[in-house]
Amino acid sequence: MSSDDTGGPAELPVLIHHLAVFAADQAASERFYSAALAPLGVTVGYLDAEAAVAEFWYRSNDATSLSVERAPGPGDVTRGLHVAFTAADRTAVDAFYAAALDAGGVSRHAPRHWPEYRAYCAFVSDPDGNNVEAVHKET
Repeated sequence: MSSDDTGGPAELPVLIHHLAVFAADQAASERFYSAALAPLGVTVGYLDAEAAVAEFWYRSNDATSLSVERAPGPGDVTRGLHVAFTAADRTAVDAFYAAALDAGGVSRHAPRHWPEYRAYCAFVSDPDGNNVEAVHKET
């Protein structure tokens, strides 16, 4: 990879390649993320039931991905995370929100336009209380 005028890389494919969430109840979190992310086109691309790991990505691209894993112990559960997933449009945000609530998520903010961010967003808590968002950027 070459450098640009600032000394940084000239091309960056993605900011984050993957992120892992360590869940208290991996099966419940897997169900939650499977349902919530489906309307955004994100599916389970890798599953190891024995190791209690499910990794989510777009069918056509495994980076960026989200790995939902069984926490090794109670003190290892991921808490306080805020992660936002890109939505293609407002309909996808609405569908994310409905699916997340149906899968046991708790509403933080119903879908609405946030003018300060030029975005239409919805926020829910996952089974461990992490803040999960679907965002569609608008002009």
